[in-house]
Amino acid sequence: MSLKKSTQTRFLRRGISKILWATEINDPKYPSRREITNAFVLTDAVSDIEGWALENEPIETPDMGSTFNSSIPGNDKAESSSLTFYEDRFSDAIEQQLPKGAEGYVVLLRKGDLPGSRSVDVFPVQVATRAATYSTGNEAAKFKVDYTITDEPSLDRPVPPAAHPHPLPEDDCDPKPAHDHGDDHGHGHDHGHGPDGDERTVSLSSVTTTKTAATVREHDSDEG
Repeated sequence: MSLKKSTQTRFLRRGISKILWATEINDPKYPSRREITNAFVLTDAVSDIEGWALENEPIETPDMGSTFNSSIPGNDKAESSSLTFYEDRFSDAIEQQLPKGAEGYVVLLRKGDLPGSRSVDVFPVQVATRAATYSTGNEAAKFKVDYTITDEPSLDRPVPPAAHPHPLPEDDCDPKPAHDHGDDHGHGHDHGHGPDGDERTVSLSSVTTTKTAATVREHDSDEG
């Protein structure tokens, strides 16, 4: 009996993963949609990335009963990490966001902005150094930002739900009863039925005009 091979959707991080800089996040374990939306987007300017991983320092526990050197988990740590950016000739927007000493959060959406996906890593950081790199080679100008991880990162956090526009008001589908309505000039319509049962509509303005004309004619006859 052959086992069915499981399928896996593999992807390239370039063009999918997103890198953001947020100065404030209320709860790093649950970044909100507003915080994600308001974060400064670094993705398109990043040329290289190093670090951004939680590591452990295991403790060796050898004993006399075995020649195997066993170990147990020790302290967690996050090595200093860095982002290298392309340098914009006319804009310093990124440099203004990341001066030396700046504190905030580097937010990595590993699988992109997929609401519900547990693929957000939030690193509390401080900018340790920011320096331009120089080269005589045939390459674009860049600068590198080194970060220190100031607190335990929040890993595999859920991507917040997507923002939805305000819902439209519900349409009033209740049938409205028919009423006699006057127009803007005080004229209405009389809906009735003819002798054969057919519905007929008589304009009251026409009836009023006819009655007025008849009154005028009768008045003229009396004067004659």
